[in-house]
Amino acid sequence: MPYGTDEHTGGIGQRIAELRAIRGYSLRQLGRRSHVSASMLSMIEKGDRNASEEIVASVARALDVGVSNLRGQPYREQMQQDRIDRMIEPLGGALESWDLSPDPAAPPPRPLEELRAAVASTVELRAAANLGGLAEALPPLIAEILHAIHLHDRPGRVREELHGLQAEAARGVWRVAYRVGEMHLARLALTRMAQAAAESGDPRQVAVERWMRAQTSVEGGKPGLDVGLRLVDQALRDLEDDGAPETRAVRGALHLKGSILASRRGDKDGSDAWLEEARGMAQETGETRAYELTFGPTNVELHAVAAAADRDKHGLALKRAAKVHIPEGYPPGRAGHFYIDLARAQVWTARHDEAFASLLKAREVAPQMTRHHPQVHETAAALRRARARIPDELREFSLWCGV
Repeated sequence: MPYGTDEHTGGIGQRIAELRAIRGYSLRQLGRRSHVSASMLSMIEKGDRNASEEIVASVARALDVGVSNLRGQPYREQMQQDRIDRMIEPLGGALESWDLSPDPAAPPPRPLEELRAAVASTVELRAAANLGGLAEALPPLIAEILHAIHLHDRPGRVREELHGLQAEAARGVWRVAYRVGEMHLARLALTRMAQAAAESGDPRQVAVERWMRAQTSVEGGKPGLDVGLRLVDQALRDLEDDGAPETRAVRGALHLKGSILASRRGDKDGSDAWLEEARGMAQETGETRAYELTFGPTNVELHAVAAAADRDKHGLALKRAAKVHIPEGYPPGRAGHFYIDLARAQVWTARHDEAFASLLKAREVAPQMTRHHPQVHETAAALRRARARIPDELREFSLWCGV
């Protein structure tokens, strides 16, 4: 895949080359440290080969940087355009004030049912991948829930439910922070969620927090993937299968997370085993929205596509994608992620027009997530390199997402 003539075609390969030069490593030295061949690294730096998730994680560890650094996150200009940048500090402030007494001047919190509805609204924003709306809604809501918890200082079901709402609010902060590459804030959100989930009386909330921590662990390269798989195993051991549909949905989502982590670790057999187990569970549960994990037959097949693409098996990813049907009303964030994975497989099998059509579809269903997703930036950069002359529509898309 040759470079085009436009100068703004860099991506992970360019950042690897820059950091390698800063560290003073030759290709061979970086190859030894990352366990990736020098020839493969050379092709990635030139933009002639895709950098699989496994390779990105290994090289990031070898260069002593986070995966988000290689991806170029956070994307400050796009955050400014979506008005997310001005909310990062208030989100952090809300989490920093997590265990403080409420502001004496604050008005009394709304009744429980109204707080429940307010959190449900943020969950819908999360499902729609509306990062800006989510970031704006959460700081005052977190403060209000904390106020309510202080007023209900006796143990009981109301206090437990308030902690459950608090855990969901922290999860919303994690979603925003993780998507835009603010990893310090994402990890703080997980710490706060773990505290709240432990007080919620809901073991499924505890398992969901571990699911999210396993997702975040990919930043740590191969050791992080190992930690993620241990988190998944621990969550499954602790969350007893009581037969409830919600419990089975959470357990199924944990199996899907295990499949992705194993795939990024290069463990095909392990990934397939996790996936088959989840597939059987999904046949029993059907499509669910429990804990906004969207577990069911559709999400299993979407993960099958992602797992193949993560292993650089893009032909297999396309074969699996051909069997996918997105149901009417499916959560936009999850549907958008599928089109992003599909575009990645298409661009690296030289289906350039199809890849760009998939990126446009992702932007249509989940614009903010698409704009901030690192794989979109890599795919758009690869499409630009593949053309001697960049079409106007691709140029506009690239400017929109900051490539």
